[in-house]
Amino acid sequence: MTLTLPVRAALLSAVLFALLLGAWELALSGGAISTAGMDPEYAKLMGDISKGASTMPGPSTIAVEIWRHISNPFYDAGPNDKGIGIQLGYSLMRVLAGFFAAALVAIPLGFVIGMSPLAYRVLDPFIQLLKPISPLAWMPLALYTIKDSTASAIFVIFICSVWPMLVNTAFSVASVRREWRNVAKTLETGRLRTAFLVILPAAAPTILTGMRISIGIAWLVIVAAEMLVGGTGIGYFVWNEWNNLSITNIIVAILFIGILGMVLDQTLARLTRMVTYAE
Repeated sequence: MTLTLPVRAALLSAVLFALLLGAWELALSGGAISTAGMDPEYAKLMGDISKGASTMPGPSTIAVEIWRHISNPFYDAGPNDKGIGIQLGYSLMRVLAGFFAAALVAIPLGFVIGMSPLAYRVLDPFIQLLKPISPLAWMPLALYTIKDSTASAIFVIFICSVWPMLVNTAFSVASVRREWRNVAKTLETGRLRTAFLVILPAAAPTILTGMRISIGIAWLVIVAAEMLVGGTGIGYFVWNEWNNLSITNIIVAILFIGILGMVLDQTLARLTRMVTYAE
């Protein structure tokens, strides 16, 4: 029986994952490093490494902590003690709010830029000036003007999400085959109907690719933004656990961040495949 490529890939991934966990657990259970007969400076370095390894949690410890979190993810015991489900929910809410606000601005504006050479020449200098600015550089200004940490975080997500969507939309609209536009003109189709019936279906895969890039960047930025503003969210959770010197909870949070980020990415990847037409 010949296994399909996806099945073989899944099996190899599982084996690799098991080997990595085994090596991790073995490295932590190896005990202290003997420093007898070593140079004093080198012995001190080896001792620090051994001490660090002994305090790093292993996979079994992290698995127990993961189970503790997922068994009661939505508890609320006060401002600094909330379940990881609540923290992820706050972060996801901010990301989606900023992301969809960016989509409402970037996609229509991208259509205008892609369909109008004049609009492209007018707006391109502003796009090239603002696009390279780190989203977190806007955070102090947002906090000063908006005076609300949640709204400021959403604004930062909006800023980081808008550029990939805007650039991809403008590029995809401008790249639609001229023959298709000419057919629409021949049929005396209005500009609005042409945009919805001809250009949008042709440009949809590239637009969704831009949205996929944006959601990945947004999920990266929200963690750093929440570390700065505090309060709630998975970024604040990581920073709070660092202040509590809980390396185990930090690693658990990193795993949950990766899993949810992968879910968001794969959701948009599936949508992209749904609107991609084979020629």
